[in-house]
Amino acid sequence: MDTTTPASDRSAGSRPGGRSARVRAQVLEATGRRLVEDGYDALTVDRVAEAAGVHRTTVYRRWRDVGGLLADLLEAAADDAWRPADTGSLEGDLTAMNQEVLDALAARPSLTQALIAASFRSAEAARALRAFWEDRYARSAEAVTRAVERGEVPPGTLARPLLVAATAPLYQELVLLGSPPAPTLPATAARAATLAARAGAFTTPPPA
Repeated sequence: MDTTTPASDRSAGSRPGGRSARVRAQVLEATGRRLVEDGYDALTVDRVAEAAGVHRTTVYRRWRDVGGLLADLLEAAADDAWRPADTGSLEGDLTAMNQEVLDALAARPSLTQALIAASFRSAEAARALRAFWEDRYARSAEAVTRAVERGEVPPGTLARPLLVAATAPLYQELVLLGSPPAPTLPATAARAATLAARAGAFTTPPPA
C-alpha cells in the first residue's frame, strides 16, 4: 500500500506547468522537508516559505497556517494513480503492499512517520490523514476482489478488515514499538492475514 510521499511533481488547481502548480509543488516539498528535518513544533509558515523560495504572503494567502500546509501535502499525496500490485495471489499482493509500507516507515527520515505524529497535533492534518488512508484502503480493495474471483478466499470476504489485519503488524512494530525493520515482516504479516481470510475470518457475519 503506497504511503505518503512528497508531492513535488504533482499539481492541482492550475494548468500543468503553470506558475500556480509550480509554487504549490515547491511549497509542499518544502513543507515535507522542514517537517521531517525540524519536527512539527518548529514548522512554521515563514520557514516553509523561506525553504520554498516564495514570499511568505503567498503561503499565508493560499494555505493560511501549518495545518493547511499539512492537509494539502496529504491531499496531494493521494492525488496519484497508485493501485495495488497484481502478483497473481492474495498473499503476494499483500506482501507487495506491506513492503511499500515498510519502506516508507523505515526511511530515514520518514515523512510518513512525521505526518502520523503531526496528525496528533493538528486537526486539519488528522482529517487529511484519515481521508488519505480511506482512499488507500478503498483502492487496495481490488486485491481482495481479485482473490475472491480466483477462489482464494470465500465469497463475502470483507476487504477493509482483511487489509487492516495485513498491514497492522507493520505499524505496531515500527511506529508504536519502534522496532528495527525486519525484512521478513511484510511477508509474514501477509501470510497470516491470507490464512485467516481463507479460513473465513473476514467474511460477512451470518444474519442473527
